Amino acid sequence: MKTIKTDLEQTLHLCKGTFLSAAGFSLLINFLMIVPSIYMLQVYDRVVSTGNKTTLLMLTLIVLVLFITMALLEWVRSQILVRVSTRLELLLNERLFRVVFKQALYSGGRQATTQALDDLTGLRQFLTGNGLFAFFDAPWMPVYLGLLFIFHPWYGWFSVLTAMLLTLVAVANEKATAKTLSEANKISIATRALLGKNLRNAEVIESMGMLGSLRRRWMEGAIKVLDLQALASSRAGLLTALSKVIRISSQSLILGLGAYLTIEREISGGLMIAGSILMGRALAPIDLMIGTWKGFISARDQYKRLNEILQQIPAEKEHMQLPDPQGRIQLENAIVTPPGSKTPVIKGLNLVIEKGDIVGVLGPSGAGKSTLARAILGIWPTANGAIRLDGAEVFNWDREHLGRFIGYLPQDIELFEGSISENIARFGEIDPEKVVEAAKMADVHELILRFPDGYDTVIGATGGNLSGGQRQRIGLARALYGNPVLVVLDEPNSNLDEQGEAALEKALLRLKQKQTTVIIVTHRSSVLSRVDKLMILNDGALAVYGPRGQVIDYLQQQQKQQQAAAPVAQAAL
Repeated sequence: MKTIKTDLEQTLHLCKGTFLSAAGFSLLINFLMIVPSIYMLQVYDRVVSTGNKTTLLMLTLIVLVLFITMALLEWVRSQILVRVSTRLELLLNERLFRVVFKQALYSGGRQATTQALDDLTGLRQFLTGNGLFAFFDAPWMPVYLGLLFIFHPWYGWFSVLTAMLLTLVAVANEKATAKTLSEANKISIATRALLGKNLRNAEVIESMGMLGSLRRRWMEGAIKVLDLQALASSRAGLLTALSKVIRISSQSLILGLGAYLTIEREISGGLMIAGSILMGRALAPIDLMIGTWKGFISARDQYKRLNEILQQIPAEKEHMQLPDPQGRIQLENAIVTPPGSKTPVIKGLNLVIEKGDIVGVLGPSGAGKSTLARAILGIWPTANGAIRLDGAEVFNWDREHLGRFIGYLPQDIELFEGSISENIARFGEIDPEKVVEAAKMADVHELILRFPDGYDTVIGATGGNLSGGQRQRIGLARALYGNPVLVVLDEPNSNLDEQGEAALEKALLRLKQKQTTVIIVTHRSSVLSRVDKLMILNDGALAVYGPRGQVIDYLQQQQKQQQAAAPVAQAAL
């Protein structure tokens, strides 16, 4: 069975040619790395023995040119890796941005984190660092060892033994630190996520004196991370020191070995020095790997996390753009289970909301009202059945296209960093006439004009100095912007005063005149006089749905029957 590659794997495959180019430059660089040994060999065996200064000058000039060439090749290789890492981020940035957004959306904000984007940045930085050069240079180590065997078999075997010892140290470094560093990274990510959530609720924490307790909780994770990192660093430091001792000792010992072979007339003095330099070059990649192992482990974990999240949240399919929606909603045995849960909240709803209907959704807490609103908007998918907008499943619409025709006011009003006009215009191209029209419909136009900068007043994500009612009315203006065909209002009057309630009623009248489909989720009966139909939910099931007058009569009859049954039940007891 053919394995489907993730976006990350596909992107790396696209960059395969660039990596091969970098490997080609590494081949040339490593050949030029032999130059110091050859230079040393020629100086000792030719120049020193003959005293020919012209030969020394020419050799030196040639070596300098080759060194400059090697430096240029290394610069080109680094630029290639910088470009490929930039390309990697550009190709994946948009996809990961959508993944991060979907992760937050499907979790109801519980997993709102930019960790995937941080992982991509970390992986990109590793690709441009020295750690990757070690992997490019390592395949050429046998070439150096082969040259050492040509110099003298003892040189070759000594270098092979030293390489084996350093490889064992590298393997021991992996075994000793990989699991510990991975655990530290996981705890660090969780701790940062917890801190981010706490910062978003700073007012609650400060007002109720929760800072000390939360700080202690955060410190527990931070200290655990420090302990794990200290343990890993201690082990890695010991093994790095051991590899350094092996490398330095081997370079001295091979020099001593060369001296012995020179005394025995088996090699020349030049080979004695050249062998020492060449072995140092042969072992450099292993030494570099050991020194940068922590970064390699981090990059490996980042690669693994990116692959996992890209598999969990596949790319959205491109949908053919449908005609502009009109606003007719149809639910066909719709069952909705919130992401991360296994228990359905909406249980087999069948109903139709005609274009231009204003529907009030009532029910006790936990009845599934907000879940129904999210499902109708296409925020949460159906586990079974279908929710259709103008006959097409709401999930089959192109979201960018559909969003222009949808207005949504959630329970928790979230404004965004930017001006009031940008917030109302949904951070698209600002149409001043539409912005003012939406603000007037929400009866917030006069309020905005009283601000020092009017519609250009910059507000933060929490609304700055705006009251809850003011934020709600600006949020309502945003929902009404652009004359949407479907408007969903979740507890729209929860923070409104009498003036705000009156403004909401006027907005509903305007929406009715424009034949806009409106769904109002509410606990308060003040806006129900403006609805055409009422929907009563009970434990996720449809209790009753129909014209407002008929539903109210039905509820009154139910209430009378309950009141009549109460004395009988009491008498029986």
